[in-house]
Amino acid sequence: MKNLLTDIEGIRVGHAHDEILASGATAILFDTPAVAALDIRGGGPGTRDSALLDLANTVERIDGLALSGGSAFGLETGGGVQACLAEQGRGFAIGDARVPIVPGAVVFDLLNGGDKAWGRFSPYRDLGFEAAMSATGGSFALGNAGAGYGATTANFKGGLGSASATTLGGINIAALAVVNAVGTVTVGDGPWFWSAPFEQNGEFGGRGLPQTFTPDMLAPRLKGADRASAGENTTLVVVATDAALTKPQARRLAILAQTGFARAIYPAHAPLDGDIVFAISLGNKPVDPLYGLTQLGMEAANVVARAIARGVYEGRALPFADALPAWRDRHGA
Repeated sequence: MKNLLTDIEGIRVGHAHDEILASGATAILFDTPAVAALDIRGGGPGTRDSALLDLANTVERIDGLALSGGSAFGLETGGGVQACLAEQGRGFAIGDARVPIVPGAVVFDLLNGGDKAWGRFSPYRDLGFEAAMSATGGSFALGNAGAGYGATTANFKGGLGSASATTLGGINIAALAVVNAVGTVTVGDGPWFWSAPFEQNGEFGGRGLPQTFTPDMLAPRLKGADRASAGENTTLVVVATDAALTKPQARRLAILAQTGFARAIYPAHAPLDGDIVFAISLGNKPVDPLYGLTQLGMEAANVVARAIARGVYEGRALPFADALPAWRDRHGA
């Protein structure tokens, strides 16, 4: 186990970013079409083809996911990922035609100091294609990588994180998170992560929780404060498992996994966020539809909380004036 989303067999992850733009894209590809569903809890989401994943609609399996910065401009990332899959002959068959199914979601990173004056067309379609072409089933970068390159939180640089686990029944579950929250992932401005009770093997510093909580630690810290507006903040999560799930069961897994946001971000699911969970089933391991799915969802929430903390722990400050510090700038390794 690599403690990454790619611990689920059949998943490949690739990144692309532009340092001047201070933004990027992440492609998540599936070797075979995957059962997928989603759950949205934030008040300002930006999504592509999310309606396909509604339980009432026809498509049950998807070929990939496209995550990126760029707000609504970043929705073009999916076209790049789709083009890469089309060249491989992948896609939903309609007669002789094949249409790669690539839902996606974006975070708002347009005010992070990067040069967003890209001209008539945004660079995100090309970034999506580059990310898809680089996708691998092995290790991939965290922190300032792909869709998390320009991400921020209220007090520290955000980023891309991942984590994985195995249930007592031998089912693998993993998460990838792009952390661009309106709130904080740390307790106050200290070294402690809200996710600390779920940390494994010092994966985000091993600092635990403070012995006591002061009013200052619990005071709200909101990115942008009075000038914040809906759509400027989002945490994107992909949860994947090698359990065999139906589309409705995947939706329930996504709902259960949202608990990880509340364990890791203060506050979570705000009107200013676009928080979303994509749930993916790629395996053939049977799971009990009641207690088994509940246990799997419990573990999904845990890996989501850990992935969110790792995204901030691995983040690095952007090289611009007034850029937010990285967690390591203040608290070391």
